[in-house]
Parts: sequence; C-alpha cells; structure tokens
Amino acid sequence: MTTPSTEPTAEPLRIANASGYWGDDLTALRRQLDGGPVDVITMDFLAEITMSILQKQVQRNPETGFAVDFVDQLDEVMASAMEKGVTIIANAGGVRPLSCGEAILARAKAKELDPRVGVVAGDDLMGRIQQWHAEGMDLSNMDDGRSFAEVVDRVSSANAYLGAAPVVRALEEGAQFIVTGRVTDTGITLAPMIHRFGWATDDWDRLAAGIIAGHILECGAQSTGGNFTDWRTVPSFHDVGYPIVEMHADGSFVVTKHPGTGGLVNVATVTEQLVYEMGDPSAYLTPDVVVDFGSIVVAEDGPDRVRVSGIRGAAPTEFLKVSVSYGDGYKASGGVIVSGPDAVAKGEMFGEILWGRLPEYEDTLTEFVGASATWGPRSPSQEANEIMARFGVRDQDRAKIREFAKMVPALVLSGPPGVGVIGGRPPVQEVVAYWPCLIPRELCPGEVTVLGGGERVEAVVAFDGPIGEGRVQPGATPRIDADVDVPPSAGETVTVKLSALAHGRSGDKGDTCNIGVIARHPAIYRWLADELTAERVEEAFEGIAFGGVERFEVANIGALNFLLHQCLGGGGTLSLHIDAQGKTYSHALLDLDVQIDRSLAALVGAV
Repeated sequence: MTTPSTEPTAEPLRIANASGYWGDDLTALRRQLDGGPVDVITMDFLAEITMSILQKQVQRNPETGFAVDFVDQLDEVMASAMEKGVTIIANAGGVRPLSCGEAILARAKAKELDPRVGVVAGDDLMGRIQQWHAEGMDLSNMDDGRSFAEVVDRVSSANAYLGAAPVVRALEEGAQFIVTGRVTDTGITLAPMIHRFGWATDDWDRLAAGIIAGHILECGAQSTGGNFTDWRTVPSFHDVGYPIVEMHADGSFVVTKHPGTGGLVNVATVTEQLVYEMGDPSAYLTPDVVVDFGSIVVAEDGPDRVRVSGIRGAAPTEFLKVSVSYGDGYKASGGVIVSGPDAVAKGEMFGEILWGRLPEYEDTLTEFVGASATWGPRSPSQEANEIMARFGVRDQDRAKIREFAKMVPALVLSGPPGVGVIGGRPPVQEVVAYWPCLIPRELCPGEVTVLGGGERVEAVVAFDGPIGEGRVQPGATPRIDADVDVPPSAGETVTVKLSALAHGRSGDKGDTCNIGVIARHPAIYRWLADELTAERVEEAFEGIAFGGVERFEVANIGALNFLLHQCLGGGGTLSLHIDAQGKTYSHALLDLDVQIDRSLAALVGAV
C-alpha cells in the first residue's frame, strides 16, 4: 500500500494531454511541451479494436505492433523534455510495449541521450485466455451473455485493462518516458498523481478525483472546445489548446489550457466531456477505483479555468475487464453520387437495382448521405440537391462480398441519370468484432521493465488495495438546481428547439450510444428532468434504437444521461453505418421541438 506523503505541497501537479486517439494532431506534443509549464504529458492511442489491428501487423512484421507515430513524436522533443524535466506517458506500446520502449531508447542513444524508459506490459492474454476457457472459466460476453465458446477459435487479441499501479512503479524507478500496453486512459493520468502526492490505495475520494481528471483529459481537445455544441462561441479553432489539469494534493483540480492558444475552457466544455461515454454515473468502474459522477462539483475559476471538486469513490471490484477481438466475417461499403432533381428517389431506385441483382446477406444497409444517413427517421424532410447513395453488406462468405463489390460500379450506366462514380470497386474488409468479459484481477498483474540509465529493472506489480462491490456508498448529492429561484410562470408556452435549452454530446460503447444532455440554466434542469423522459427519447429515435433507452439523472451537473441500446448496427467494425460511433446522435436529439414556459425559455435567451 502506498503511504500518504507527510509533506503537503501547495504547488499543483500540472498534467497535460497531447493525444485523444491514434491519429490525433501530431503537433500537439510539442505545443504542450513548449506552450508553458507542465510536469507530465499523457497521450492516449488505444481503442478496443486497435490491439487486434496491431496483432495482425506483428504477424506480417515482428518489428511492429506499437504506435510508431508516438516514437516519431517523442524523437522530436525528447531532448527538450529531459531538459525541462517533463515526464511523458503514453499507452502507445500496443501489443509490443517492450519493443516500443527499446525503439525509444535507440532514438535517444542516437542523440547521445540516456533517459530512463519505463515499459508496462502484462495485459496481453493471447494464449492464456483460451486455456482459461478450457479450464471452465466464465468468459461470457458482458453485454449480451453469450458463451465464449462461440468465438474462442477466432480470437485475434485479448487484453486486460490494467490500472495505475505498474505505471506508479515505473515512476518510482525514475522513468521519464513511459509506454504501456492496455492501461486505461485514466490510469496513465492517475499514476503520476499517486506518485507525487503519495495517495494510498484506499484513499478512494482522491483516487476518484484522479480518474475524473483523466476522463476530462483523455479525449484531447474535446474538453477545450472541440466537438462543443456551441461551437460558434469558441474564439478560434486554429492552434487549439489541448487540456491541462492542475491537480492539488486534496484531490481538487483546475482544468485549463496554455495561454494564447485557440479553443475554450468553461463549465459547459468540461461538462460535455464529463457526460461523454459516462454510462451509469453512480458506478463508473475502473481497475483502480469506482467513481460516483453524481458527486462532482464544477465551477468557473476565471478565464479558461474550471475548478472541479467534491468527487467520491469506492473500492474497485475483484475483476478486470478484458477486451477480446475476434474475426467475424467480411464487409464492404460503397456507393454513387446522385444529383437532383429527385435525388433521393433516384437513390432509392439504385438501391432497388443493386439488391435485386445480389443474393441475400447476413446484414445490409442503404443510406442516403446528405439526406438521412446519420439521423435516420429524425432527419428533417427536405429535397437534397445531391446525395451519396451508400450501400453496405456484411457476411461470413468473402465471395459474396466480392460479388457486391463488383456490382456497385456497374450501376452507373444502368439506372437513373445524374450519377457519378466514387472510387470504383469497394474494398473487401475483414470484420473484427469486440467481446468484453471479466477475469479475476489476481490473474493479471502488471509487468514493469525500466531501461536506460545504466541499469535494467524488472518487476511484477499486483494490485494490493481493498476490493469492493462496485458501487459508491450513498452520500449527500449536490444539485445544480438547489436553491435556484424559478421565475413565475408567464402563463404561456412557446415551442423551441431543445438545443436552445440544453447542450449535449454523444459517443459509442459497442452497440450502445451514450447521449448526455445538459441544461443551460439550473432552473431549466428541473423542467428537463420532467420532460425529457426515456420514453420521449425512445420515441424520438424510433427506427434507430432497437434495444430500448435507459435514463440516468446527474443533477449535480444539470445533466441527463441516456443509453440507446442496439442502435449502431452492432457497433465498432461490425457496423455498416457511416456514423458507427453515434457522434451525431446528440444533435439529432437537440433538434427536437419542445414546449416550455416562456419565462423559463427567456432565462437562456430562447425567446
């Protein structure tokens, strides 16, 4: 157990983020390093399916298997980072974290530098997970309960989500550059806090604060104005500032960005990121701690500064989540550009022609990009000048997918007029599906290797904290609408778009879309909680959400969180949708017409 520090410090720990996903802005690391004082920079590279892609790379070339982009970015700044004493932590190690660490050290030696490079592994379960299944371990799918026997012979990757402990050990051994395999996005942020402040493994509230800070940081500029509902209020998207957290020893922190950068930090931008992929706000599960999002207090702290406090946590469960990828057939998508007049009608005819010439498939999809592809039945009725008629298929039979790929460009001369080709034959893609399951955490300790500095250190790090049941004990829950004066009724209702009263954000978790809706004023939250029911949202997404809608109230930040089940065509790489992650769904919901008392609407200038 880590012993709490006996020397409190008034200086905050400044942790910056420079990557929200593999493919993010390649200049962000240098800009975070040079833009002002920071102590740590974290970078997130891994999604659920990424590990399978990297495993396939290794099969073709044993020298790959990690995010080479990170090594290139670090190569450009490592001398500056060492001079400034900035620690850089990234889960860029993929399925070959040690190879990634060795590549970093080789780049350093070429510059006559000798940093300590930490490597965290142990998450890769390929080989072991099949053995556990053979021994009778329950590895059933967390989402739908299916038996692991259905996919055991098709597994292409299996990685446990490790927590902060092995990263803390690497820091204790003096590592300045740390690469990991599948450590959680929040864990790489929590680790330097534990190391700096000496937080104990049962200091649940402070650990929970670190997780919330990591959640705000993990998606890069998405908390500093990126993807913001009120995007027109963002002063500039040029040279957008990536987020920085100033964490204090008591677990309170401020979210900010470097001065003079583009973007925006305010309560609304931070709150939108808080509700992103939140799930059940009362039980946000991580390997390190369970977090109650319903305890968070968010307040302005000056220009481009937001203070976050009040966070409560509890002991984590005895399990670790495992992300398994497996082969599940093939798919292809392609289409044609169709011009007006009557663009949609022409597109429908092209669909009739195409599907009439082809056999039946496991799954098919027809979308009209420019008319209704992302919002489906929620799309407004309008005549588009031009659309892309987009067609997709998925099946276990590769030959049938090839037949589809040949047929799509054959439509051009045998249907309605005003059509253009897009890219020829669609490529046939292998489908890699996602399987979440649980394992006892004692089966998967972290493995730490520290290179450079004249010595090599190796250690196995097991979780040594208490275990709980996965829920925070009920406590005093702040309400954003407490003690708020509600204006007298105007005696008249007005019809406005929901976007005039609330803002929101959406994203995917498998085949479930998470939509967070946040009231623009505390008094409006009461109205929002009464009016925007799960039934209302399910009705709004009829024809899209086939598995029902769950609603959670998050009164402390004036938000409602909705889970729309079975709405993304299987989710991940299974999906044929052009918006396979449900990123557009929040705006489809915000386009809803609602009735509200005129005096309430006036509070936010909606009338």
